[in-house]
Formats: sequence, structure tokens, C-alpha cells
Amino acid sequence: VQLQASGGGLVQAGGSLRLSCAASGLTLGNFAFAWFRQAPGKEREGVAYSSGGGRTTILYSDSVKGRFSISRDDAGNTVYLQMNSLKPEDTAVYYCNVRAYGRDYWGKGTQVTVSS
Repeated sequence: VQLQASGGGLVQAGGSLRLSCAASGLTLGNFAFAWFRQAPGKEREGVAYSSGGGRTTILYSDSVKGRFSISRDDAGNTVYLQMNSLKPEDTAVYYCNVRAYGRDYWGKGTQVTVSS
């Protein structure tokens, strides 16, 4: 199983970015997936979660609720994190995560930097 994250970059406060995480070696729709982030000097935190299977549950951290949106493209076996109204405090390395076969799989992080 491999996860390839992309889409990070430098954006001004108030701007938007869309992160992508392409999966190989498994079918994303069958498993729960999430986005985490880690800012310098801070612990990794979960920001968005989507359960797998037919009845999807989506959860967001309070810090991103109403601004971020997690989604999945089954045809492309890719998950996305749409990030709007970005703030400087959203600056972090973002990681995608899938829980499958009794373990967690992580993509390499993608840097998001929001300037004020």
C-alpha cells in the first residue's frame, strides 16, 4: 500500500488549496481515511476524517470546521482535502492516512504555508 500526497504550497491568508492523496495497493472506498497535520514544535493532529464503507461518517476538528472539506474520488482512488479561508495557523505539514488491514498507512507529508 502506498499513499502519495500532493497539492501543498504557499498561499496568502484567506486563500484556498486542495490537497490530494492518491492510493495504490488498496481500494480507498473500503476503508476509513483521514488528514492530519503537524506544525513546527507541535504534535500531529487530526483535522478531517471519513469512515469507509457504504454509510459515511465525516468529522472535522473544531479548528477547521466550516473551512475544510474531505472527499474521495472512487474512480481515481484518491482522497482530497479542500482547504478554504486559510489562516496562518493552518501552516503545517499535512499527511494523509488510511487505516486498513489492522494498521495505519501514511503518505509523505506535503507542506502548506499560509502567509499573513
